[in-house]
Amino acid sequence: MATLFRLTICILMLWTGNAYCQSEMVPIKGSTYTPLYGRDSLQVSVSDFFMDVYPVTNQAYLEFVKEHPKWKKSQVKRIFADENYLSAWETDTSIGKSQSLQSPVTHISWFAANDYCACQGKRLPSIDEWEYVAMANESLADARRTEAYNAYILSWYEKPQTFRNEVGSTFKNYWQVYDLHGLVWEWTYDFNSVLISGESRKDVDKDSNLFCGSAAVGATDLMNYAAFMRYAIRGSLKANNNMKNLGFRCVKDKIPPK
Repeated sequence: MATLFRLTICILMLWTGNAYCQSEMVPIKGSTYTPLYGRDSLQVSVSDFFMDVYPVTNQAYLEFVKEHPKWKKSQVKRIFADENYLSAWETDTSIGKSQSLQSPVTHISWFAANDYCACQGKRLPSIDEWEYVAMANESLADARRTEAYNAYILSWYEKPQTFRNEVGSTFKNYWQVYDLHGLVWEWTYDFNSVLISGESRKDVDKDSNLFCGSAAVGATDLMNYAAFMRYAIRGSLKANNNMKNLGFRCVKDKIPPK
């Protein structure tokens, strides 16, 4: 009965335009790919999973904080989100006139994004899952070697205020996923795992080298500067940090048939 009640509420919320139930996901067929940074081997395996079609919106996150008051901007603990958390919002429960309900929510910490996904029965994507889907253009599963693909991403990096645009405003890629490039940066579950060596004496000067050429030594494709910038941004973050152009989306594991 409780499940039926929640389903009925969700249908009503969708019918009235409430994005909190934005549950549109698409299946991603896993395979192997070569990431920008090599791990134990150059080829990384990605299993089948589902990914949100769009980044999480202001409207969806607004409904979330109403249901989970600990994530309101006036109540969140600083250990979980720094002072910039939801700083673009007018109040705890109002995004203000300068924001659009259908724009991606930003100024969100990793802790907040991770809990949001968990409350939806989902999770944040791994770096490999995100990069695997994001290497597609409109027609190719792997468009990284096409000049137009990288040019598009690099040109977006130079554009201001794209985080104010509404979700779905960029191209739909090969996997039927929107806005992986051209709208906001996005959190991943293991966001800072690649540039950390795991050996303390090597990590002492990690931050100072992050945006320098020395950080590109481990790259498998030195010409892929667009991807390098994503890894550099991720590696510079802490889990309670927030950025005006950093949002997120969720994924879900594909459960094999019994």
